[in-house]
Amino acid sequence: MDRRVRDRTGVRDVPAGAGSPGRVDPDRAGAGVTATVNRPPESGDTPARRPRDLAQFGVCAVLVVVGVFLLVDATNLTAEFAKVDPVGPKLFPMVIGIGLLVCAVALGIATLRGSQAEPESGEDVDTSSPADWKTVGLLVALFVATIALVDVLGWVIMGALLFGGAATILGNRHWIRNLAIGLVLSLVSFYAFYVGLGIPLSAGILDGIL
Repeated sequence: MDRRVRDRTGVRDVPAGAGSPGRVDPDRAGAGVTATVNRPPESGDTPARRPRDLAQFGVCAVLVVVGVFLLVDATNLTAEFAKVDPVGPKLFPMVIGIGLLVCAVALGIATLRGSQAEPESGEDVDTSSPADWKTVGLLVALFVATIALVDVLGWVIMGALLFGGAATILGNRHWIRNLAIGLVLSLVSFYAFYVGLGIPLSAGILDGIL
């Protein structure tokens, strides 16, 4: 404590008084100094209002149509085949139909509020490529054909065409193997419903053979 401090160049004297309050004063230090910096708001400070994705209203419409169809169709179901079922055949279609309607309402509200789905960020997905409408159209046509012809040709035939055709449309070019696997799946599901649940699916032109 009794030694002298060597003279050093570059050492600044600290002013004894406190700086003026309300302004930035780098040369003064004291209890009354407040640093207030006013800067204009940047573009990122206030989030821009996101546009509504009108395509999501189309999804809402599809959910409403399917939900109403399930509810209406469920009211016409009878317990003719599933007599041992304590809940009856109407419960699950009605639950699914109500769930679809609830999802449609929730999605519609979220769309009105500007909510949008995040874009796909997977490494194997090219988000800049256009939608493959040809594949979508072929799949839709396959489902429509299955619904229209299942009573005539039967589930076994149409199920095999549905499974095998969908796999082929989605890129698997071994169509013979696809049809064979589809035939096995349709046969297993046919007898699983008939033997396990007591619900016969449409046999179509194979009635009396299966």
